[in-house]
Amino acid sequence: MTEEAGRRPARVVVVDDQTVVREGIVMLLGLLPGIEVVGAGADGEEAVELVAELAPDVVLMDLRMPRCDGVEATRRIRAEHPGTQVVVLTTFADDESLFPALRAGARGYLTKDAGGDEIVRAVESVLSGDAGLSPSVQRRLLERLSEPEPQPVATEAPDGLTARETEVLVLIAEGLSNQEIARRLCVSTATVKTHINNLFAKTGLKDRAQAVRYAYGKGLVRPPAD
Repeated sequence: MTEEAGRRPARVVVVDDQTVVREGIVMLLGLLPGIEVVGAGADGEEAVELVAELAPDVVLMDLRMPRCDGVEATRRIRAEHPGTQVVVLTTFADDESLFPALRAGARGYLTKDAGGDEIVRAVESVLSGDAGLSPSVQRRLLERLSEPEPQPVATEAPDGLTARETEVLVLIAEGLSNQEIARRLCVSTATVKTHINNLFAKTGLKDRAQAVRYAYGKGLVRPPAD
């Protein structure tokens, strides 16, 4: 992908809500071969607007930003501008950040301690159709794939609950917190809260204690054996 090989540099947009960090990344990328920074934004809304205006090859996307976070911006960019790839560049490598970003369509995931060579490799990889993941992220993905999947609910969902709402209800009954449910299902905590609000509205439940009693009463979970 280098200019010496006769190919144009990759056109990149940088998105980060911290001005110092954003300007530092732009400066670093300006020194790297095969990359041309064509724009920079401070949040997800600006990311979507810049992609629509500039049609870059790759967006280097932070995750935790105001107005529109990196996961939602990634989802919108991949849906509306499939020719632009997204590489997450963030401080966080926890499951709650990693898996929602990948599910939203990010093809690469790096932490901000990545060096210039690693960023170039990630950009080249996603433009070639491969994944641009840091070694630590690759290890976490392998570990996650080796973990047992949550057991599906065998009982028909009551009160019009969807399969995912029922799954969330079962996990509440098992004592998991919202963050633990998000990690188990590879979604964001905001998505978990939405499912909980929906299932509470459908069932008339007011709190988690009622949800636990409801799940047992409907036979969605069984009491532990003596």
